[in-house]
Amino acid sequence: MENRKKKILSWALYDWANSTYSTTVMAVFFPVFFKVYWSQGVEATVSTARLGTAISISSLVVAFLSPTLGVVADLKGLKKLFCLAFMFIGVVACGWMTFIPAGDWLNAILAYGIAMMAFNASCVFYESLMPFVAEPKEMDYVSSLGYSLGYLGGGVLLLVNVLMHLNPEWFGLRDGTQAVQISFMTVAVWWFVFSIPLARNVPEPTVEISNDNVWKLTNRSILTLQATFKELIFKERNLLIFMVAYWLYIDGVYTVMTMAVDYGMSIGLGSKDLIAAILITQFIGFPCAYYFGTVTKRFGTKAPILLCIGIYSITVVAAMWMKEAWHFYLLAVIIGMVQGGVQSLSRSLFGKMAPKHQSGEYFGLFNLVGRFASILGPLIVAFTVTLTGNSRLGMVGLLLLFVVGGGLLSMVKEPKEHA
Repeated sequence: MENRKKKILSWALYDWANSTYSTTVMAVFFPVFFKVYWSQGVEATVSTARLGTAISISSLVVAFLSPTLGVVADLKGLKKLFCLAFMFIGVVACGWMTFIPAGDWLNAILAYGIAMMAFNASCVFYESLMPFVAEPKEMDYVSSLGYSLGYLGGGVLLLVNVLMHLNPEWFGLRDGTQAVQISFMTVAVWWFVFSIPLARNVPEPTVEISNDNVWKLTNRSILTLQATFKELIFKERNLLIFMVAYWLYIDGVYTVMTMAVDYGMSIGLGSKDLIAAILITQFIGFPCAYYFGTVTKRFGTKAPILLCIGIYSITVVAAMWMKEAWHFYLLAVIIGMVQGGVQSLSRSLFGKMAPKHQSGEYFGLFNLVGRFASILGPLIVAFTVTLTGNSRLGMVGLLLLFVVGGGLLSMVKEPKEHA
């Protein structure tokens, strides 16, 4: 039992380790630093286009490679190895950002694209390990533990990095620019150090290892994926309905996450207000994500997800009347309360429904759905704004994703453990 708890905590600590990348690098410092430091003298539209292109290419690479690599990991018993290999690539790319000089936008965007690809790819294999760390009845708790530690770890280092930027003299740094550069290195070190427990204490799942060479393995993985898609359509209809539902409602969730800062700027909030809101979401998300993992014993997994979707639906409608900074902070509190719950419980519900021996492949497909999220949502926002001529009505269009996604989720049958 003690060894089991050690494996679970070691697995969950990877969320604590890698979430610093998504907060300090992705959400806060890189987009701003890329525009004002690495793209000096370049029009804002050009730097935005470069950043958007890099994100799209990185996401597409992961989206199309992760299912195939997932099959390879299943056949060769390489889930943990792939997770750690991509982790190391991401760590090196983050560390590289520290040394890229001003104006060198090409190397900066290359480092960022590699780091984002490695971050997302490592998550595929990290999540595919969950069914081998936790029993089905434990998955809600274990997945929520990971997300809650991720929110806390990401928030703690982001707070330190923000203090470094605002008060560089406290840390013996020259100025705010050097503080941001050092922040990229702190993420690299944090990500690497807190990945060690997973490397040491979580065993590589035992599988019947294939002896096929690279070409045969590639062909076999493609054939396996084709068979899986047929199985999803004709046999695993319940899982297919869940994946479509997940694509719709998580698209809404990701759109709120990615467009909230832009919305805050549109109502006149400054950078300090926006950073404060992000920190609020992180620290509220820590206990709430954990709590959602404990209520499923009584209510099942599906009902709390539907509750979160319902709260999101109310929030996007209420956003129409936001005018003051405290309204945005209230939004950050509400999102922090449900964001971790909808993410962690969706992951655990999928983990319980997917075949255990094909977890790498299925979580690759799960990641594929996630990569294509935040495509439909922003288009709906843009269409709504264009149609109405009112930017405040943009978020209301996301109600369609939450209503249809929630409706489909209500049709999904939970596994027997929580039925």
